[in-house]
Amino acid sequence: MKKQDYLKETIQHIDVKSFDATPVIEAYEKMAFQSRNLARAAKIYDMMLQDRDCTIILTLAGSLVSAGLKQVFVDMLRHQMVDAIVSTGANIVDQDFFEALGFRHYLGSPFVDDQELRKLAIDRIYDTYIDEDELKICDDTIRQIANSLPPRPYSSREFIIEMGKYLAERGLGKDSIVRTAYESGVPIFVPAFSDCSAGFGLVAHQVENRDAHLSIDSVKDFRELTDIKIAAGTTGILMLGGGVPKNFLQDTVVCAEILGREVEMHKYAVQLTVADERDGALSGSTLKEACSWGKVDTTYEQMVFSEITLSLPLLASYGYHRQNWRNRQRRNWNEFLESTPEALVSLEEHQS
Repeated sequence: MKKQDYLKETIQHIDVKSFDATPVIEAYEKMAFQSRNLARAAKIYDMMLQDRDCTIILTLAGSLVSAGLKQVFVDMLRHQMVDAIVSTGANIVDQDFFEALGFRHYLGSPFVDDQELRKLAIDRIYDTYIDEDELKICDDTIRQIANSLPPRPYSSREFIIEMGKYLAERGLGKDSIVRTAYESGVPIFVPAFSDCSAGFGLVAHQVENRDAHLSIDSVKDFRELTDIKIAAGTTGILMLGGGVPKNFLQDTVVCAEILGREVEMHKYAVQLTVADERDGALSGSTLKEACSWGKVDTTYEQMVFSEITLSLPLLASYGYHRQNWRNRQRRNWNEFLESTPEALVSLEEHQS
C-alpha cells in the first residue's frame, strides 16, 4: 500500500449547534451511573454560564482535536462559553495549529502494521492517522514565528498569541482554536509547551540563534494564570482529561494564598475522564480530593467517568442550546494581562 491509500478519509469535527442534547441530558437525569453524573455535570456547566461573575476555564488533555472535537471548542470560544484555556501542547500545536495550516487528520485503524506506517512516515493516534511530513512543516512554522520575534522569555500565552496573529494575517485557520482565541482575547496556556511540535521548532530556533533566542517561561504562565484567578474571583473549571493542565489550573488557588491573597476555591468544577483514582495518579484524582488541598469547592462539583468524545458533545450541546451564554459579557483576559504585566492585582485594583 502507498501513503495515499492510508490518508484518504478525513476526520470530521462534530457540530454541537446542529443538535439539541437537552432532552437526552434531562432523560439521563432520571437514570443512574455515568448518565446521571453527566446530567449533573451539564447542569453545573450551565450554572457557570448563568453566573455573570464566573470566569470559565477549560482544560484540554488527550488527543481531542484530532478526534473531531475542534469545532466544539471553537463554538465555545465564539459564544462566550469559555474565558481561558489550559492545554497540552499536542491539542494546540500538533492538532489545531496543524489543521489551521491546511493539513488534516485521517480515519485509521488500531489494527494495522505500525512498522508499515513508520516506513510511510504516517503517525498513528489510536484509530487516527497524521502525515509526519506535514507535521514537520508545522514544526518549521513554529521556528519561523520564533525567528521573527525579539529574543526574550515569553509565556506560552504570549507565544500562542503570535501563532494566532500569524494565522490571521495570512487568512489561515478561520475555524481554528488558536486564531479564534486570538481574535476573542481568550488566553491559551500550555504549561509543557515544548512537549509537542512546538518543542522541535523552538529547539531549531535556539540552535540557529544561540546568542539571541527566545524561550518559554512556564513560571510566567503560572503567574499569569494565578493573576486571572485573583482578578476573576469566582471561577468555574471544565476539565477534559487530567494531567498537567488539570493540576496547573487547580494550583492557582494555592499559589494566590501563598502570595498572601485571599481567594475562594474554584466554585464550580466538572471533570470528564476515564482515569482511575485508585493508583493515586493525578488524572484520576477526584475533585473531592482537590478540596482537601483547598483547590475546589465541593458544593457544585461532578466527576464523569466517560470517554470525552462521547460525553463532551452532549454537555456542550446542552450548554449551547440552553442559551445562557447570551447573557455573558466577553472577558478579554489577554487585554487584562497585557495591561498589568508586572504584578498580581485584583480586578478592583486594576479598574481603579
